[in-house]
This record gives sequence, structure tokens and C-alpha cells, in this order.
Amino acid sequence: MQTYLVGGAVRDKLLGLRVKDRDWVVVGATPEQMLAKGFTQVGSDFPVFLHPKTHEEYALARTERKQGHGYHGFSVYSAPDVTLEEDLLRRDLTINAMARSEEGELTDPFNGRKDLEARELRHVSEAFKEDPLRILRTARFSARFQPLGFGVCTETMALMRAMVADDEVEHLVAERVWQEIQRAIHELSPCTFFQVLRDCDALTVLIPELTPDAEFSAAMDALQRVHVQEGSTAERFAALLAPLDELTCMARAKALKAPNDCQQLARLVAGCISVIRQLHSTQPDAGTLLELLEKVDVWRRPERFSQLVNVLECTLPNSDQAQLAPLKAAADAASGVDPQALIKQGFAGKELGGAIRAERLARISQAVSR
Repeated sequence: MQTYLVGGAVRDKLLGLRVKDRDWVVVGATPEQMLAKGFTQVGSDFPVFLHPKTHEEYALARTERKQGHGYHGFSVYSAPDVTLEEDLLRRDLTINAMARSEEGELTDPFNGRKDLEARELRHVSEAFKEDPLRILRTARFSARFQPLGFGVCTETMALMRAMVADDEVEHLVAERVWQEIQRAIHELSPCTFFQVLRDCDALTVLIPELTPDAEFSAAMDALQRVHVQEGSTAERFAALLAPLDELTCMARAKALKAPNDCQQLARLVAGCISVIRQLHSTQPDAGTLLELLEKVDVWRRPERFSQLVNVLECTLPNSDQAQLAPLKAAADAASGVDPQALIKQGFAGKELGGAIRAERLARISQAVSR
């Protein structure tokens, strides 16, 4: 029984980066032997165990064979006779297919170290095309390592295009796509993720509304600005879909199975952009501003209003930025209405709601007419 450090930990160590997580492969062992050593089994599809002290993952060496479409179409074989090289062969990229023994010896059967030095993302074998999720993973690694000069090699890009042409991307489940997008938009160069998907035609399948030049450029500009400001996942996602109209934005966010907070903020941004562009900075309409604030639910969700403004500041062109000033002024003015004071004046029920709205409208009118 031999244990090897594999994957990202080996790669990042060679790149001089901080190693965050460590994964291990165990060759020549059985589940019974692992359990006898105090490991806890957690894998259902294949044997994965947690170390009794470090709680790091130790997987028995395995091979995979394609049996159907998509991410789940594989049969897994794990047994003591599976070699380290056979386990590494099933991995996606050469830079992720290296291992280091407990004594420090590097095993690199697919020249991953050479590709690290050349700054190339290269598939390990033709088996890459059996899992369409690897297209997204390759794009995500591009987004992570682009600042270091990495790019997808010509052969791998050609293989990814062939996979898209063969409709493999159509079989990806939305939940897995969202997981990759969520991670990618927080990488060092999030726009690179979508550029790679566009280059291999996968974006046409996953987010076709962003493939035209104008929409893609606007989305990338907005995403980059939010990224520089270290925006939240919801803010980054809303910026990504900001070039779309509200109905299209809602449909795509739902299709991607984005979390509710991401869907809601994306919808609000898309809906607000068209309204804001209609506002006149000299004499903005108080009623329109109030309706917009009500749609945002600024009084119960002030934090979401802040997110909305952040994304709009990153999305709207300079010519429309001035329209945000009356919106902010309206929010500040209307937030000063005290329902308790109106209750003391005798308002209740529907009359109270009407009085609150009327007071908010009056305050907004005063604030924006100054």
C-alpha cells in the first residue's frame, strides 16, 4: 500500500503558490484495509476515505470508463491492482495529473511539469472528451492562472470545440454548470472563463444571449468592474446578465439554477437599467422613482439596494451614471418616513399604507427638486 499527494496540491507547490487543500491517492489498498487503519469512508460512487486525524481525503486508485452522456455516464473500477499511472490517466489536464510520494519523489507520466513551465493547459488523453464538465473546468483554470500567463493549448481547444459540436455540453446538468460558474466568477480573471467558453462555442449552449459581440463586451466590462470591487456572488452574476432585458435575464438565471438571491438581484438590475435610462437628471419623476424603490423593496431590504447600486455603477455607461444620483436621493428621503408617527395621527389599515406612500412621494418630490 502506497500513498501519494496528487492534483492541485502538487501543481500549486511547483508553481510556488500556497497549497490550500491536499488530496491523496492510495495504491494497492482495499476498503477494508483503510477502515482498519481508522479511516472513515465517505464515497458512495467510489471509495473515498477521511484521515482519522487530518480529515483530508484519501481515494483508492481507480479507473473510469464512459457508458453514457454527461457527467454521470461513467463506470468506476477501484481495486488494489490499479496503478498510480492508470489513476492519473483519468484526470483532466496534465498539470493536474502529477503525484508526489511521501518521500518527495515526483511522478509525472504526462509531462505536466513541462506544461507548467510552458504555461499551457493541455488535456491528458482523448478520454478528456468523455466528460463535458471538463470544458468548464479548463475554462475555470484558465481564469485562475491567466495572470500567470496560462492559456489553453491549440490541441485542447480543438478538442473542446469538437465536444461542443457533438452536443456533449447539452447533457450537462444545470446544477453542475452553476457550481463551475459560481467558482469561476471569483477567480483571479473571471472574464477569461467566459472568453474560453466563447472561443470553444460552449457559451452558445450555456448562455447564448451573451454570445453577440455587443452583449459579451458589455457583460465582461461590468463583471470586471464588480470583480475589482470584490463584489459578492450575486453582484457578479447580476453584472454578467446586466446587458439582457428583464424577461430574458429572468429566464436565463432560472435555467442556470442560480440561487434565489442571485436571480433576484440580476432581475432587479436588468429591470432598473431600462427605467434609469428614462430618468431625466434635471427633473426626475418622483412617482417613477418611488415605484422603482418599491420594486427593490428598499425599506425591508436596504442591503439589496446597496448591492443594486453597486452593480448599476459598474454597469451603466458614463452617460447614464448621473441618473443614479436622484435614485439615491429618493431612497434616502423616503427612508425617513416614520410609520409610527402616522399611526399616532390615527392612520390604520389601508389608510396607513396610503399615508406612508403619500409621505414618501412628497419627500422624494422635495428631494429631487432641489
